[in-house]
Amino acid sequence: MALNADKPGRWKADIARSVDYYNDWFMRCAPETYRATRVQATHEVEAALQRTGSLAHLTADLLCESPAVLPMLRMMTAPPLARDRLIGLAKVPPNLVRSMELRQRLPPGMSEDEVRQGLRQVCQLILRLADSDIFPWLQSGGTPSNREVSRASSIVADRHCGATADPIIRNAQEQRQLAVIKAWLEAKGYAVTEPGHRKFGELQAGEFAFRLNVPVRTGAGSRHVNVPVDVAIMPRRAKKGAMPILVEAKSAGDFTNTNKRRKEEATKVAQLRATYGNRIRYVLLLCGYFNSGYLGYEAAEGIDWVWEHRIDELGKLGL
Repeated sequence: MALNADKPGRWKADIARSVDYYNDWFMRCAPETYRATRVQATHEVEAALQRTGSLAHLTADLLCESPAVLPMLRMMTAPPLARDRLIGLAKVPPNLVRSMELRQRLPPGMSEDEVRQGLRQVCQLILRLADSDIFPWLQSGGTPSNREVSRASSIVADRHCGATADPIIRNAQEQRQLAVIKAWLEAKGYAVTEPGHRKFGELQAGEFAFRLNVPVRTGAGSRHVNVPVDVAIMPRRAKKGAMPILVEAKSAGDFTNTNKRRKEEATKVAQLRATYGNRIRYVLLLCGYFNSGYLGYEAAEGIDWVWEHRIDELGKLGL
């Protein structure tokens, strides 16, 4: 049964309600989320300064021990450095920086000598461009006071959170959406499985799982890759051999980025259907800025959706 994809006459009103729904959440919760993240970032910067002797002892050894500190170090320069700018100026392999920042680890494919040489170049660049207005003791050679370290940590944390504001809010919104789905399902008598406890095809009737990997075939060959889905739900009245319902939580704070992401969903559903046929049911849970262009594209790809402001429509899927 179609939910919203075949009802374009309702789209305009639903878009307006969805935008209001997202904006209401943003005004109530986003400032506190951002402040809490900034406090945590300040503590992380203070810890980084402590480990580096207030930058006086920034070494490759320290970065080897604490790869996750690199994004903070980029915010300590004048001007602050984007990730790719750091890679270019330090003349280091992109995989070194991206592995440290995105996976919080040193790249396993690089030799120890390559890693240490790259990190020495990163340290030299950070120290050369360190913002003297934030770290005046680097020029004077003195020892910073606790107040100076605290002030520097706050400034760097502000820079870091400003550069990552969108991901911070997006992550908070994603967690909120998953919590909403969980509460709705549990109110209907469904039970969540622990992460990794069930594989795709092992869900029992009345169970649901978050972040489940679904194996799909790629191309004409038999090679399989895993496609992650936010929520997989096995209806309580499912018969033996039934497929779980797959739900992808989507939120957007503006109309621009949604059109960039819609192809990802189309590719995912095409892979799922090529592997499992039309038995697979894949729907979106939408909250925020999704315009008619986005909705029309998804409908043309055979993708349906439930608006979060009408989440009870999940029941129409047989849940």
